[in-house]
Amino acid sequence: MIDKLELLLALAKERHFGRAAEACGVTQPTMSTSLKQLEEILGVMLVQRGSRFQGFTPEGERTLDWARRIVGDARAMKQEINSLKDKLSGEIRIAAIPTALGMVASLTTPFRARHPDVRFRIQSCTSADVLGLLENLEVDAGLTYIENEPIGKVRTIPLYNESYRLLTAPDAMFGDRKQVTWKEVGTVPLCLLTPDMQNRRIIDRALTSVGAEATPTLTSNSLLVLYTHVKTGRWASVMPAKLAETLGLADAVRSIPIVDPVVDYSIGLVIPQRDPMTPLIAALVQVAREVAPTLESA
Repeated sequence: MIDKLELLLALAKERHFGRAAEACGVTQPTMSTSLKQLEEILGVMLVQRGSRFQGFTPEGERTLDWARRIVGDARAMKQEINSLKDKLSGEIRIAAIPTALGMVASLTTPFRARHPDVRFRIQSCTSADVLGLLENLEVDAGLTYIENEPIGKVRTIPLYNESYRLLTAPDAMFGDRKQVTWKEVGTVPLCLLTPDMQNRRIIDRALTSVGAEATPTLTSNSLLVLYTHVKTGRWASVMPAKLAETLGLADAVRSIPIVDPVVDYSIGLVIPQRDPMTPLIAALVQVAREVAPTLESA
């Protein structure tokens, strides 16, 4: 049953029979047979079939909810039993919003110092994707905003507040200022993240609140693209203060606090709302709670 539910989750992720079968290491006929057997066991149709995958039936969607719980609990049980006979090992998969990527090492480094047999897989994605991956058991934890937009049924561990800076050359517009207002920022040509990123929506909302509007001359979903442009000293951007410090941008350009209003949002670790937590996640939560005061004061 667990194997069949794993196949169902893979199909929900891939939305394609062939890719789902490949992801699970089985042939497509084997996958089709397993799904039909699951439908027979439950006595309902789960998948809308045609020449290609067309989606799940209402019963299939509800079964997916149960599959996530059952598979998640089965994985947690296996991990906990293994931890009783061996020291902590395995892999922790973390999805992080781009602006939090620079802070991931603050969690993984002290964690691995205690548990050297644990591996990490880190991926960057939007805040919405963080929650989607977490819900579908594709990651074990996330780093994202925890107070701005709805985050659903997850457990949160606050880490630090994200505040914002105008990054610009000393000889550029407002480059000689000690602080700058959001209304003034609205007059600066900026390079910013794309609108699908929550960080960009936060910036747009702050500008709108003072009757201004962003006029980006460059947008990208990659912070590396923004970083390389801002570091030339010929481009300006709005970035979180901690990110600018982590990337070393404050050494190359001015990092000017943005006020009127002062805007900050809480970034935190999000994990599934499941008890008991797996040993790996419990250990990660412990580290997160220990390092949070140092992140906030940094």
